[in-house]
Amino acid sequence: MPTKVLVAFYSSYGHVHRMALAVAEGAQGVRDVEVRLRRIPELEEARRAMSAQEWYVKAQEAMADIPEATQDDLRWADGIAWGIPTRFGNMPAQVKQFLDQLGGMWQKGELEDKATGIFTSTATIHGGQETTIITSLIPLLHLGMIFVGTPYGQNPEIMVTDGVGGSPYGPGTLAGGDGSRQPVETELTTARNLGSRLAKASAALRPLRASDPHGQQPDAPQYHEGSA
Repeated sequence: MPTKVLVAFYSSYGHVHRMALAVAEGAQGVRDVEVRLRRIPELEEARRAMSAQEWYVKAQEAMADIPEATQDDLRWADGIAWGIPTRFGNMPAQVKQFLDQLGGMWQKGELEDKATGIFTSTATIHGGQETTIITSLIPLLHLGMIFVGTPYGQNPEIMVTDGVGGSPYGPGTLAGGDGSRQPVETELTTARNLGSRLAKASAALRPLRASDPHGQQPDAPQYHEGSA
């Protein structure tokens, strides 16, 4: 059976969408890997608020044919790459709402021991390239996922001194103050590398998950996240 990799992303203006395509390309380059590309649903309030912005409308139209991510997509996947743009150094509300609906999956351990990685986009190099990934990782660890980054040794592109996105925590791109900057090849290379590394890690972890597919002991107590 092929290793299944899900690339789930949220993108307002298309930058994370472009990075998601590169992550998917990198995963597809690994033997016996099947990839799904899915977009995290937009909030209706955000859609209304930004509907007058030309770049937002164009980006949403370009992504219209990509299915929205569902919990069944998460169940299907052996590994998941999350495309998460920054909002003040943290994840946007759209992603937070999607993750907040996974309480049932968390309780059943359905995402435990699946490989995961994160890629991001910020306006500038100081806009949250690292903090967005680090803070977004917290709920994924609660879900029991195993994090895959983009280490320096395999991604020398992130060691350059020029203003490009990316870190050992994951790929990133810079949109510029007005959103006009698009991902450059250096950033796309790191994104492809994440896809490839995530696919290989997902394949390696499958035997672990097969031995205990739900990550639970039979007599484990039932409780709810956040309860005292």
